Amino acid sequence: MRLIKRGWLKLLFTISILFVLVGCQSYANDFEQIDQNEKIIIRFSHVVGEDTPKGQAARYFASLMKEKTNGKVEVQVFANGSLYRDGEEWDALQNGEIQMIAPAMAKLTDRIPELKIFDLPFFFDNIGQIHELADGTVGTLIYQSAKKQKVVPLSIWDNGFKQFTNRDFPLKKATDFKGLTFRIMPSSVLDHQFSFLGAESEAINFNDVYQSLDKKVIDGQENTISNIYTKKFYRVQNYLTLSNHGYLGYLVVMNQDFWNQLTPELQETIKESIEEVTIWQREKSMELENYQLNLIKACNCIQIDTLEQKEIDRFKAIYSSIYKDLELELNPTFITEVKKVIHK
Repeated sequence: MRLIKRGWLKLLFTISILFVLVGCQSYANDFEQIDQNEKIIIRFSHVVGEDTPKGQAARYFASLMKEKTNGKVEVQVFANGSLYRDGEEWDALQNGEIQMIAPAMAKLTDRIPELKIFDLPFFFDNIGQIHELADGTVGTLIYQSAKKQKVVPLSIWDNGFKQFTNRDFPLKKATDFKGLTFRIMPSSVLDHQFSFLGAESEAINFNDVYQSLDKKVIDGQENTISNIYTKKFYRVQNYLTLSNHGYLGYLVVMNQDFWNQLTPELQETIKESIEEVTIWQREKSMELENYQLNLIKACNCIQIDTLEQKEIDRFKAIYSSIYKDLELELNPTFITEVKKVIHK
């Protein structure tokens, strides 16, 4: 009996050692694709209103994915910073807490320097130039740079051109900006845009701008008609200058690890849907701008002025050194491709 007990004890000891050794083994991460039969959730977070070009595009993308996958893919859209605020979205995407975002490109210039080109004031003549850059070699080079940040770039969406608003007096010429404080997105180019005019700038989260204007923490801000209308900035500002001085666009990106787990078929469906949404979104952006500007005019609660061409030319002269500095900062190949479009 003692021999039998000893035999059992040896066997149990051997088994326990094996369990310990197995537990100490190092295994590679399992990056198998998500089962096609499993319902896939894509959480899409953004900080603007639902009735904006980005807000509507996000909802349209969700409906397309539901239709094209017969409900296997559900895109959950979280608007108005309801899930993550301005400065939180990127980290949440990197950590896999959400799968998709479309931040303003100005907020990504520290990570993707090529995006600074879109922040240049009074640099573009029309939206067609923006689209040609985004859809051509320039867009390809931007996507290559974005991939180094472990995200999958999918598209560039419009919000249109920015306008100035101010509390105290109309902004009709460059000298009117001196001594004022304006809210900006965190961007060195935008900071220089105001410092060259003798004005101060302060980076403030988008969802805090209304309160900052209302409490007179800042004197003014720059934004598209869509954002000025949906966030009711025109209610706490007295003057709106139609300047079309800078472009506001969004880089649509997805979490890289999540993307890599999708089947090639689902990846292709996402690309096709995004392409369809982008075409629709660009048209919708222009429609919304005209419609919402008319609504602002109808309220008779803010004075609206249009910047004259001679003043635009003066602004361009003031900012010529910013153009040259950025040209020296960015890759020469990238700058060459930009010039092909701008000087066409």
